[in-house]
Amino acid sequence: MGHDARLFMHTVQYEPLSDLIEAEYFFYPALGKVKTELNRIHAANRLLSAVRDFQPDLIYLRYSIYVFPVHRLTEFAPVIEEINTNDLTQHEGLGRIYSLYNRLTRGMILRRVRGLVTVSRELSVSSAFAPYRKPTCVIANGVDLNAFVPLPAPSNKIPCIAFIGNPGYPWHGVDKLVTLAKLIPDVQLDIIGYDELPGQPSLPGNITLHGYMSMPGYEKVLAHADAAISSLALHRVQLEEASPLKSRECLAFGLPLIVAYVDTDLDTLDCDFVLKIPNREDNIETHVRAIRDFVYRVRGQRVARGQIGKLDQEAKEQERIRFFEELLGSDHGSRGVKG
Repeated sequence: MGHDARLFMHTVQYEPLSDLIEAEYFFYPALGKVKTELNRIHAANRLLSAVRDFQPDLIYLRYSIYVFPVHRLTEFAPVIEEINTNDLTQHEGLGRIYSLYNRLTRGMILRRVRGLVTVSRELSVSSAFAPYRKPTCVIANGVDLNAFVPLPAPSNKIPCIAFIGNPGYPWHGVDKLVTLAKLIPDVQLDIIGYDELPGQPSLPGNITLHGYMSMPGYEKVLAHADAAISSLALHRVQLEEASPLKSRECLAFGLPLIVAYVDTDLDTLDCDFVLKIPNREDNIETHVRAIRDFVYRVRGQRVARGQIGKLDQEAKEQERIRFFEELLGSDHGSRGVKG
């Protein structure tokens, strides 16, 4: 879109490097709590030097738990922070010490930023951020639809449901997938991203774990699926609304979708390719018949690309840039922004 953008990543040491997208990386090794924090600070200082040398007009920060001295980013350029979750509730899962640390330090950034971009309407009005009184724009997560070729519909006799996630996130609700498999033995579940399910020493025969897979790998699994299912337990982190990227990828591939939350983009659509179930602990038990009926109804069907146009990233990025320009002032409206 005519802007000069550079990505800076402050993250734990990762291998293999070939898996990572192009960016300037500032790694730190995880070596116990104290050493890890010291390593995080050292890596953050190196990141700050690199950002300062880049001399951006604007810094777009996807914020995590505070690390000293990241607040100094606001000395280099206006900072707009992206809010992906309610950190007050999510970081409770890290234990009392980290939760308290987050509560005491989060204002170091939030007080200094120029504005906020939230991925949901719920977060934009949350009491976790309202006290900072920052200009806020709601932009749900999106995907580049042109990067996805819709998958041909399979011809399964027994419907197959796919799930993609990462271990360690309670809001995925993977334990509920085991319940679902037991209640609907005539449906196959393919779970991508997990080599094992915590607390589940044995699994029903209609569950297959595929472990971590890059896109070419999980695309083959999705090609066999009749539908996808997204996170089932956002209530565990006191959230009702979301726009998961993996759910958008599944829709871009053409898979009908089961959701257990308010989707920022899809909730107002009157469509037959999304099944909405409640966001509560017993949502599988109370809606197992609806889930089974849905996957049997959509078996062998795909979502038409024209039905999901509002998920496309290009329009969302145009909206994001307009918000940037509003906050920077009209002097940036007619030329590219470096950020």
